[in-house]
Amino acid sequence: MNKTRVRLAALLLAVSFALAGCSLVKNSGGTSAKTISRPAVESSELQFTHPAAGDTVAVFDTTAGVFKAVLFPEQAPQAYDNFVGLVQAGYYNGLAVTRVEQDFVVEAGQGADGKGTTIWNGNRYPAEVTDKLHHYSGALCMAADSSGQCASVFYIMSTLPGSDSVTQELTDQMNEEGYRAEVVSAYQTAGGAPYLDYTDTVLGQVYEGMDVVDTIAQAAVDENQQPTETITINSVSIETYQAQ
Repeated sequence: MNKTRVRLAALLLAVSFALAGCSLVKNSGGTSAKTISRPAVESSELQFTHPAAGDTVAVFDTTAGVFKAVLFPEQAPQAYDNFVGLVQAGYYNGLAVTRVEQDFVVEAGQGADGKGTTIWNGNRYPAEVTDKLHHYSGALCMAADSSGQCASVFYIMSTLPGSDSVTQELTDQMNEEGYRAEVVSAYQTAGGAPYLDYTDTVLGQVYEGMDVVDTIAQAAVDENQQPTETITINSVSIETYQAQ
């Protein structure tokens, strides 16, 4: 399917959302974070039917709190191997959140040199795209650089739920471009950024602690979208999900 038209047309909307959100953060360094009500998503899509017992999950302990994401190794094997390998090597421990765009994304994973890396001596890997994973709110994604390849930099989609991020225009464009009805429905409930689909790698989905991500996403930032007060990743650990 050709996603070019839907991405380009919708990107204009996305930029306006992101810029509007960022202006609010810049103007209110001491303002308390707003509470975002996120509805449960009843969907058969992979990101909303997991975690299940035995799934691999990543636990992010930050100075703003803890959030957890289920990972999808079968759909993004290289991203999974690189991310888990870097976690086990302690790469992410002590790194700062480097980019925040309110109601859009929270990004981290750059080293002290401002660059990302991989377990393959820094060699990048290609973006792994699939119709099974999408840029819903809460998606854990590995960012692609200008070459279209990925490394250690990741971001969490912090877009608002429902029509606050996925407008009727975006819904119409998804339908015109042949998105499956289940995907469109999930986007309409969860919110997200369908214009980013098929551009980089979706590796996982936050299933616990999205309120922490939302708090980070409302941090005051400078002109480079970097938090004015450091938000640190204390540690990232890989665990096996145990069903309650």
